[in-house]
Amino acid sequence: MARALMFQGTGSDVGKSLIVAGVCRALTRRGLTVRPFKPQNMSNNAAVTPSGSEIGRAQALQARACGVEPCADMNPVLLKPQSEVGAQVVVQGKVLGNYQARDYHGLKPQLLDAVLDSFGRLRAGADVVIVEGAGSPAEVNLRDGDIANMGFAQAANVPVVIVGNIERGGVIASLIGTVALLTEAERALARGFIVNRFRGDKSLFDDGVRIIAERTNLPCFGVIPHIEEAKALPPEDSMALRARDGTGGGQIKIAVPKLLHIANFDDFDPLMAEPGATVQFIDGGTALPGDADLVILPGTKTTLAALAHFRDQGWDIDLHAHARRGGHVLGICGGYQMLGSSVADPDAVEGSAGKAAGLALLDVETTIGAEKSLRPVEGTAVSGGATVRGYEMHMGRTTGTGTSRPFLQLGERLDGAVSADGRVAGCYLHGLFTSDAFRGAYLRQIAGAADSGLRFEAHVDAALDAVADGLEHSLDIDALLAAAA
Repeated sequence: MARALMFQGTGSDVGKSLIVAGVCRALTRRGLTVRPFKPQNMSNNAAVTPSGSEIGRAQALQARACGVEPCADMNPVLLKPQSEVGAQVVVQGKVLGNYQARDYHGLKPQLLDAVLDSFGRLRAGADVVIVEGAGSPAEVNLRDGDIANMGFAQAANVPVVIVGNIERGGVIASLIGTVALLTEAERALARGFIVNRFRGDKSLFDDGVRIIAERTNLPCFGVIPHIEEAKALPPEDSMALRARDGTGGGQIKIAVPKLLHIANFDDFDPLMAEPGATVQFIDGGTALPGDADLVILPGTKTTLAALAHFRDQGWDIDLHAHARRGGHVLGICGGYQMLGSSVADPDAVEGSAGKAAGLALLDVETTIGAEKSLRPVEGTAVSGGATVRGYEMHMGRTTGTGTSRPFLQLGERLDGAVSADGRVAGCYLHGLFTSDAFRGAYLRQIAGAADSGLRFEAHVDAALDAVADGLEHSLDIDALLAAAA
């Protein structure tokens, strides 16, 4: 049975996902069989496993750090927000249903069995399992029935390291306060703490480390500096998009409106890595830039609600003006559905039942259905024949005369649609820009860009190695491994 160690945070977006990925890569390079695990995740950034299961995107990246294919057991409970108080619940890779927050909390005790079942299978086939918490164990109002943090740690008897982010301010109070709010039984599982994202001379924080250690009676496993290469890795939380606006400094300007319940925005990481492109995420209340070469409508968990929100921002007017000027438009998944003439959700699959006019830039119509398409796919672009690969993750069927001009050929199937002038297109394939050949050809079509030489998959692996190197230098990896049990 593998040893296990869990990283919990003082809050969301403190860097737990990245630390777990880096530790997984560091231990894997030492010859250990390592597996990542997150009992409960809340994210609309998801990935599809080779078997057609759905898990959090961060766990897919962590599996890559371990050099293995992702599987459903690595994230047995995934919550995909559909409203302020509701989410789609995915259990061991398959949709269980839609639940309001209050109803979900009543469901959690039943889900613990699935969590422990998945954890047991992972543990049986590994030397070490590195576990990531969600949110913070200091959210004591959610302690009853918890399966994401200390509730899981106690049920599985897994030791815990607490992570705080100094970049966000108040890290001393956050770490001390988090430990103070733990029960005696929970505190018995805590083995130490980590301070993340420190910039400058770390010796200036020696007193801070000492104060935290004295007040918590826990050792510090290290202070992690800001690791620049980490920006090449896909973020999980939409909070991270704030730090990614205007990424790049190239001549090709790409605008991405932040749709309501934006999903799978790691689709844009390859474009952000392109030296010849600048990707700008557009906040609500801000006009789409008139000088953009390309506007991409990303995925969304709630197409009808996102469409209404899009119009509320006035983005529909901006997008049609962009198209009239000869600008290019691409829709991916929910964004593709929005570009059609209509979107209908007769069975209230994504929220309230209804139908709305689309943006009418493609001659297609979409009906949202209960059956979810989840599969890894590969094929070619109809124009130019460049290879593409990625995954489908959608609940809807798109038809119409526009599909007679498909965007992609995926095996025996055709996918997507292209306008008659070739400037507007849409498809269901997530991850299509990871293909270097397709990305290069598409950017040449948009603005005549030359091949930058970027090899994106190698770029991501190099970033994982750089993060692991940074953790090897700043953390006591041997002490962390010794703390695992």
